[in-house]
Amino acid sequence: MDRTKKEGSVATLRDRIAKAPVVYLTDFTGLSVARMTQLRRTLKASGAEFVVVKNRIAKRAFAETDLPDVSGSLLGPTGVVFGYEDAVAAAKAVSDFAKENDKKPTFKLGVLDNKILLPEQVNALAMLPSREVLYAQLAGVMEAPMSMMATALEGKIQEMAGLVDALKAEREQAG
Repeated sequence: MDRTKKEGSVATLRDRIAKAPVVYLTDFTGLSVARMTQLRRTLKASGAEFVVVKNRIAKRAFAETDLPDVSGSLLGPTGVVFGYEDAVAAAKAVSDFAKENDKKPTFKLGVLDNKILLPEQVNALAMLPSREVLYAQLAGVMEAPMSMMATALEGKIQEMAGLVDALKAEREQAG
């Protein structure tokens, strides 16, 4: 690759890194081209992108950003996952794909909010429920106290109505 193409590749990769809130480095050893294409489709559906990079170009691109140094993980075959929409969805997509494909690819590390995530942390992130499930759980937690209050108030209103009926019946008997 001549110098101009290398510089263009570095610039393109640097722009993707800058645009993505989360970046995962993976080792895709053992994946066929067909499976890698399937992985790319899976990631695209979750708002992410998978790119195979040369380590030397990736080192230069990462060096030109304000992200922490990841050069120690740029060894061997490296695939970069750029999570553009949701950090959990991208990690979950790779993790679910790996479960179905002999634990391939594997995470080398992740970078989220300018902090390095170890492979165990990325896997833990992948195990979180989806955003929609978390919203539903939050709504349920917020609804429970309101529902209990409404039930308690309804009981008091029925109690008050019973007292009024009893008072009315007592007055009718007395008068």
